[in-house]
Amino acid sequence: MTNLLVASLLVTFFSSLVSASEITWSVVSVIDGDTIEVLHNNKAERIRLSGIDCPEKGQAYGKRAKQAASDLAFGKDVTVQTHGHDKYTRTIGEVLLPDGMNLNQELVKQGWCWWYRKYAPGDTVLEKLEAEAREVKAGLWKDPNPIPPWVFRKLRRS
Repeated sequence: MTNLLVASLLVTFFSSLVSASEITWSVVSVIDGDTIEVLHNNKAERIRLSGIDCPEKGQAYGKRAKQAASDLAFGKDVTVQTHGHDKYTRTIGEVLLPDGMNLNQELVKQGWCWWYRKYAPGDTVLEKLEAEAREVKAGLWKDPNPIPPWVFRKLRRS
């Protein structure tokens, strides 16, 4: 009987952890192609889209990546599957649009960002979507030599 009670409590506890990591919020701002703000407890909370890296502000295709993210998500209620926080305290997550589309994946599919291998090395879906976008020269892949954002940031710092 005690084992059954303990097992039941553990199932309840772990179920609450899983549901706590998937939250629905309204998108109130698009900072850039891979960062949005959602309304959480009447305050804006930044969400860094996991597994992708879009061109920076001031970088070629940066405005277009931001516009693509805005067209897809701004003003919508989205579900965020959270994966912790980054060093800037932004919530890292996958964003699901009201129709079930994955925003992170859609931006890669449309060619507005890179699959961020450093932080999502095993994400075969993003890998495949980037390869397909490159193949058809979608978005920034029209450029024969697009500069990855991590290279752009490094050059800007030096």
